Amino acid sequence: MTAVAERPATTAAYDERALRPRLRPGRRIRFGFWIGPLVLLAGWCLGSATGLLDERTLTAPWTVVSTAGDLIATGRLQESIATSAVRAVLGLALGVLIGTVLAVAAGLSRVGESLIDGPVQVKRSIPSLALIPLLILWLGIGEPMKVITIALGVLVPVYIHTHNGLRGIDERYGELAETVGISRWEFVRSVVLPGAMPGFLLGLRFAVTSALLALVVVEQVNATSGIGHMITLASNYGQTDVIVVGLVVYAVLGLVADSAVRLVERKALSWRRTLEG
Repeated sequence: MTAVAERPATTAAYDERALRPRLRPGRRIRFGFWIGPLVLLAGWCLGSATGLLDERTLTAPWTVVSTAGDLIATGRLQESIATSAVRAVLGLALGVLIGTVLAVAAGLSRVGESLIDGPVQVKRSIPSLALIPLLILWLGIGEPMKVITIALGVLVPVYIHTHNGLRGIDERYGELAETVGISRWEFVRSVVLPGAMPGFLLGLRFAVTSALLALVVVEQVNATSGIGHMITLASNYGQTDVIVVGLVVYAVLGLVADSAVRLVERKALSWRRTLEG
């Protein structure tokens, strides 16, 4: 009878031991982030080599490399990348700054939240790209319009995730701060900002993607330089290889930027024990 009674407990303990290792953080695969893109590249090469991918529809990788070499030799590719990078960095920096300031103001004050959160949610429901015609009327078709469009696409994810991170901080920390008697600035510096950091970095990852998506569009709206302009010209002349070169550049920029944010996140949040390992 005792053995029968102990059997379910033993089985439960065994199941727990069997499941627990799967939930433990595993050893991180070095450069694992690049495995997926490399597999995709290998599939592209295989499809082009076997004829499954028509080169008139999708240029072969080796043709893309050759075309990129020609563009580099003329200096056209470097100039386009530099122009696009400046636009993306300026828009990203401006959007991150505004989004962070708004999130902190809304997260630390009920009045601030009442004034800020509603308009940001309204902006969230309106795609930044839908505002381009209005921004052109206000700012013209120059660089300010392009940078502001990118910034508008960036500030929303930064605000949303940073604000959620601030609101997720346990209220008991605030009560403890009042008990200890530390200043408000010290509380913000020592508790609030570290507590909001995971949300901010997550928002930054989304912001990088949003910046590139906005960059693709604004560079095809009356632009005279940049990767998007190069793609538009190539489309007009049916140069599929140049189009694919531009798309590959966008993809590489996105992967490099996301990898950089991941590295910062791993260093800044090294104290966290997550399932990612």
